Amino acid sequence: MKLFKWLIGLLLLPACAAVSLTVWALLDRLTGGGLHGLSFSVWGLLIGFGLWLILYFVLPRPMRTYVLAHELTHALWGWVMGARIVGMKVTAAGGHVQLTRSNFLITLAPYFFPLYTMLIIGLHAVLSLFFDLRHYEPVWMGWIGLTWGFHVTFTLSMLRIGQSDIREHGALFSYAVIYLFNILGVAWWIVSITDIAWPDWVLQSRADLTASYATVWHYGHQLYAQASGWW
Repeated sequence: MKLFKWLIGLLLLPACAAVSLTVWALLDRLTGGGLHGLSFSVWGLLIGFGLWLILYFVLPRPMRTYVLAHELTHALWGWVMGARIVGMKVTAAGGHVQLTRSNFLITLAPYFFPLYTMLIIGLHAVLSLFFDLRHYEPVWMGWIGLTWGFHVTFTLSMLRIGQSDIREHGALFSYAVIYLFNILGVAWWIVSITDIAWPDWVLQSRADLTASYATVWHYGHQLYAQASGWW
């Protein structure tokens, strides 16, 4: 099973590259093609992210807040996938949640699903039904930058010390899934909060995915042809 997941992880690497290119293209549209053209929304995002970095390195780290998000994310994804929540414990030193079933998405969800960022996006979606929030886009992007910074810093710090969640499914597969879903999440909240249209994201994603796998196929075929000549 781990060999199969390793192969899946290998096949996901071109997709990781493709979604990275897609996000870069989306950010390029927001920045106007360079740093001199940064929009207020991008500045809001950067300021929010930078503010969180200051808080993270200067103030005591809110471990209980992170552990709460981590375990709630396990529970949320488990509930969505039909599992029952048997019990949950949250402390500053760690926590756990007991579910009646599990899979790789439930296990890895806390590393790619930024719960607090999603709550901000959800609040934005609800309020936008009643109010015109376009003039406050930089403020919302600031909150996204801050909460996503929270997710990124704690995720990296947890992965650095090693996690049983990663060992359960293998490093290559787990890291590929975590990276892929994180970058897809970035693209999703960019499109959700800014004026970039959903069809533009879909078309850009399709083009980048096609180009990425076509490139791998091209060079893979060349490598195979060269190897065949050596036999």
